[in-house]
Amino acid sequence: MRIVWKNNPLPFHPFAMPSALASMAAYEQGKFWEYHDKLFANQQKLTHDDLLRYAKEVGLDIGRFEAALNSARGKPAIDADVAEAKSLGASGTPAFFVNGRFLSGARPFDDFAQLINAELTRLKIPVPPPPPALPPATAPSGKGGQS
Repeated sequence: MRIVWKNNPLPFHPFAMPSALASMAAYEQGKFWEYHDKLFANQQKLTHDDLLRYAKEVGLDIGRFEAALNSARGKPAIDADVAEAKSLGASGTPAFFVNGRFLSGARPFDDFAQLINAELTRLKIPVPPPPPALPPATAPSGKGGQS
């Protein structure tokens, strides 16, 4: 299995393109995933100043980062990703493809497991057993620590 990230900044989201450009600037320095994780953890704070602060926090060379961000150096790659998404019918985010089969939107784990297992079966690859069930959570005793 391999995971491939594609940018698809939605035009109605005012911070989507700047965030995608910033992520591509982080990619140039080999820290795409660290920066990606920082953005996802701070989705409500994506101003230009926030993007610069996150770059510092993940250890990027700020001069290089700002130059790439301000020149929109990553835009051709982003535009190519957007065109590819459009050609595949992926008009929203997130969008997932498993061997060319499309899953749209945030989906529960079981949706992915079913699709992956169906693909494994189709390819005559053994489907691994499901993980063991977690024990049920114990209910609080209701004593609340009072003596």
